[in-house]
Amino acid sequence: MTKKSDGKVLAQNKKASHDYFIEDTYEAGMVLSGTEIKSIRLGKANISDCFCTIRNGEAFAHNMHISPFEQGNRSNPLDPTRARKLLLKKEQIHKLLGVTKQQGFTIVPLKIYIRNGFAKLLIGVGRGKKQYDKRDTEAKRDAQRDIQRALREKQKVAR
Repeated sequence: MTKKSDGKVLAQNKKASHDYFIEDTYEAGMVLSGTEIKSIRLGKANISDCFCTIRNGEAFAHNMHISPFEQGNRSNPLDPTRARKLLLKKEQIHKLLGVTKQQGFTIVPLKIYIRNGFAKLLIGVGRGKKQYDKRDTEAKRDAQRDIQRALREKQKVAR
């Protein structure tokens, strides 16, 4: 029996692309307890304040808020923002550790989704943006939006 993959995004960190240049991304599994997966499937997860660390050769996600499941039982975790272990290969952890030792790089959670029935966390290696970088990115996005708008208007007139 094969499980189908349904990569529906359940939580997304939109601020990450605003604050960081994302250099590389990794897909990590999460160690969840009790009924946390049910809350994630309902979309009751928030990763806007989340950050990742590597300690003792293991990766952890901190400040990821997963609300308790309403119909849950005593297996509901007590702390919704506890540190959750990330499941990565040893080579990936060593690579992340080497990159984050460099000045200005950090590990940023980007989104939570379900793949083959398992909750996955997409993490990215981010380099912090300066204020002028943020303004430059916004100006490019506005210019691209104006170009697309002009092209749509031109296509409407041509019809």
